[in-house]
Amino acid sequence: MKASYNWIRALVPELTCSPEELATRLIAGGLAVDAMDVYGAGIAPCVIAKVVSIRPHPTKSGLRLVTVDAGARAQEIVCGAPNVPDPGGLVVLAPLGTHLKAKGMTIETRTIAGVVSEGMLCSEQELGLVEAGAVDHGIIVLPEGTGAPGTRFIDAVPSAQDTIFELDLTPNRPDALGHLGIARDAAALYGISWKPPALRTPAKEAPGDVARMVNISIEDGERCPHYGASAVVDVTIGPSPMHVRYRLAALGVRPISNVVDVTNLVMLLYGHPMHAFDLDHVGGATIVVRRARLGEALKTLDGVDRTLSDDDLVICDGKGPVALAGVMGGAHSEISPTTKRILLECAYFEPRGVRRASRRHGLHTESSHRFERGVDHGDTAHALAEAAALVTELAGGAAVKQSSVVVKKALTRPTIRLRSNRLDQLLGVHVPFGEANDVLVRLGFEVKGDGSEFQAVVPSHRPDVSREVDLIDEVLRVRGIDSVPTVLPAIRRSTVESVREVLLQRTRAAAVELGLSEALLYGFVSPRALAMTKMPASSVTLKNPLSEHQSVMRTSLLPGLGEAVARAVRHGERDVRLFGVGPIFLPGKTAKNLPEERLAFAAILAGERGAYLTRQEPVDVWDAKGVAGGMLTRLVRRDAVVRRFDSSERPAYLHPRGAAFVEVEGRRVGTLGPLHPEVTDALDLPSETVVIFLDLATIAEVAVKAPTYAAIAKFPASTRDVALVVKNDVLAGDVERAVCEAAGELAEDVRLFDRFIGGSIPPDHASLAFHVVYRSRERTLTDAEVDALNAKVIAEVRSRFGATLRA
Repeated sequence: MKASYNWIRALVPELTCSPEELATRLIAGGLAVDAMDVYGAGIAPCVIAKVVSIRPHPTKSGLRLVTVDAGARAQEIVCGAPNVPDPGGLVVLAPLGTHLKAKGMTIETRTIAGVVSEGMLCSEQELGLVEAGAVDHGIIVLPEGTGAPGTRFIDAVPSAQDTIFELDLTPNRPDALGHLGIARDAAALYGISWKPPALRTPAKEAPGDVARMVNISIEDGERCPHYGASAVVDVTIGPSPMHVRYRLAALGVRPISNVVDVTNLVMLLYGHPMHAFDLDHVGGATIVVRRARLGEALKTLDGVDRTLSDDDLVICDGKGPVALAGVMGGAHSEISPTTKRILLECAYFEPRGVRRASRRHGLHTESSHRFERGVDHGDTAHALAEAAALVTELAGGAAVKQSSVVVKKALTRPTIRLRSNRLDQLLGVHVPFGEANDVLVRLGFEVKGDGSEFQAVVPSHRPDVSREVDLIDEVLRVRGIDSVPTVLPAIRRSTVESVREVLLQRTRAAAVELGLSEALLYGFVSPRALAMTKMPASSVTLKNPLSEHQSVMRTSLLPGLGEAVARAVRHGERDVRLFGVGPIFLPGKTAKNLPEERLAFAAILAGERGAYLTRQEPVDVWDAKGVAGGMLTRLVRRDAVVRRFDSSERPAYLHPRGAAFVEVEGRRVGTLGPLHPEVTDALDLPSETVVIFLDLATIAEVAVKAPTYAAIAKFPASTRDVALVVKNDVLAGDVERAVCEAAGELAEDVRLFDRFIGGSIPPDHASLAFHVVYRSRERTLTDAEVDALNAKVIAEVRSRFGATLRA
C-alpha cells in the first residue's frame, strides 16, 4: 500500500511533523513503513515560464529557439519538442544548476549547433512524473492561470512533489488501505481531535432518483448485504487535470480517464473500491446481484473470457453478467470516450466469497485486495457522494440528486466491554481509564459508560475488533508500547533434560563427527514424493497444506534428503554428505489407527570418497557401513552387525546388490545400501548414491541397557591370521560366524581385515583374511592348544564352504 504524505497532511491540517517523524510514529503505532520515496524528486528548482517568442534554429531543422520569461529575465532555450505553445503559453523550465533525478542529469549551459541554451523545457518523463516507458507527449504545457512566471512548479501544482510511504499492512487492518484510515490513526497517535472531511456538494445536480433510472435487486444477501449506486449525466470523458494525474501516478495507479480516475481516487481515500458503468450499456436498465450460473461466461476488463463457477458472485444487467463482484468489471459496460451517462457502484461484498473468486480466476486486483480483508460497510453513502461530486468537478455534467442504496441484510456493529482492571492486568502497567476512553474515541469508537468499565461500539471501519483484548491492543498501540515497562519474568530452567532432546543432540553430534552436514527438512511432503522413493504412503493428510508439495506428513526422511542432494548436485557440488534427523509418521497399528511418531536418522552419501595420493573412487556400500558403525559406536557404545537382506524382505528403495540391515545385540536398528536405480532416476540423483537409515526409537531402547563390565584379562592373548579362499557367492559374515563357532569360548575376537580378488586367486573366488584372538581367563594358552583350535577352525570352514588356505 502506497500512502501520500501530502494527502495525509491535507486530511489532518494540524499535523506539522516531517515525513520521517510521521513514518516513525506510524511504525510505533502498528502501521509498518517499509520505505519512503520522493515523487518528483529534484524538481523543486523548476519554475513556470511564459513563452515570449519562437523562431527556427538557424542550422537544425528539427530544433527551435524558444525565448521564455521565468520572472527575472528573458532567456533563450533550444528545444526539439513539437508541442511548444504559442507565445503567451505556460511551460515548465528547469533552470541552470537543476539536477533532474529521473534523467540523472544536471542542467548546464550548452551550445547546441552554435546556439547557447540556458536551461531546459521539461516533459513529465524528464521530471519523473510518469512511469518509465510511458508515451511521451512532449513538454508540459500548463493551463492558463496556473501561476505567474517565476512561480515554483511545485507551488502551483503541489501534487507534482510528494513523499510516498510504502506501508506493509497486516491483513487485519483494512481501514489503513485508504488515506482516511491512515489519517485517523495519525491524528490519534499525535493526540489530535479529528473528524472525517464533510461531504462534497456536486457542482451541479439534476433532479431525479437513481432507483427510477435503474432497477437494483439483490438475490444473495449473504454475499452482498447492500448495494449502493449514484448517477451522473451529461459527462464529458477526457483526461484528468494535472493534479489528479500526478496524485494517482505517485501512488502507483495509472491515470486512464477523468471518470475512471475518480473511482480510483475514492478507493484510495476511503479504502472502498468503486466501479463505474456506462449507464446506456446497462441492459434493460437493470442491476441484479446474484450467484453466477455454472458455465456462464464473462469477458473482464483485462480482455479475458472467463467461465464462471456457481460460487462466483456477479453483477448482472438485463442481458447477463457485467462484472465479477469485488474483483473486476466487465468489458461490455466499461467507460468509453463516448459515454454520457454513468452509474457509480459502491457495495459491500462478503470477504471470503471475494477471496475464493479471486483465487479461482487468478485475479488479484486492488479491488479484491481490499474486499478480501473487509471494507467499511458504513461509508457507502459517503463514498457515493464523494465520487459524484468529483465527477461533476472533473467531467462536467450533473449528479442525479437521489442516490439508491438497496439493503438486503442489515449489518450490525458489535459492542464490547472494557474493564479497567483487565486493561491494567493484561498490559502490566496502570493506564488511566480516562486516557483509554480518549484513545478509543479518537479512533472512531463510540464509548458508553464511565467509572471502571464502559461499553465500546466498534466502528464499521474496524472489522478486526471483536474482543476486549482487541480494545486493549488499540489502547496500547496508540499509547505506545514503550510505555509498558520491561520486566523479565523469573524463569527457572528445568534440570531434567528430555530424553528425546538428548538423543537428538547426541545423534547430530555423532553425525557431524563423522563428517556429515545436516539438512533442515520439512515434516510435510507430497504423496508423489513418497511414491517416487518407494516409501509407505502417509496416513496423515493436511486439511490446509502450505502447497500441494507439502500435503501429507512424511513417512521417511528420504524425500527431503533426496531433494536437498539433487539441488546440491545441480549447483555443481559433486561430493555430498548430508544427514537429517527428526520424527517420521508411520501408519498406526492401534485400534484407533492413530499415526505412530518415531524418531529417525537418515544419511545420503554421493560422489567420490576422499583419498590421499590414490585414485578417486565413488562411494559404495562399505562407506555406508562405516557411517552406520560409527553412529552406533557413538550412540550405544556397541558394535553393529551388518547382514544382507534376503531377497524376499529387501526394501524396495534399496538396490539388490548391497541392501543390508544393521543389528545391535540381535535387534534390527536400521538399513543401508545403494539406492535402487528407479529411485535415483526419479530424484535425479547420481547412480552411485548410498543411504543409511537408523531407527532412533529402537536405538534408545538398546541404549537403556548399560554395557556389561568385563575385568581386564590377566593372561596374554595368542593371535592367528587365517586367509581363506572361498567362492564369490559366499558371504564373509557367514564365514566369520563359522570361525567364531569353531574356535569356541577361547576365541575372544574374530575380525575380517582383508578381502582380495585377482592375482593368484582363482576366478570367481575371493580371499578372506581373518584376525583371530585366543585368550583364556584362567591360564596362559600353549602354542599347541592354539594351533589345535586354529586347525579346527580351518577344518570347519573347509567342510562348510569348501574353503582352502591361501598360499
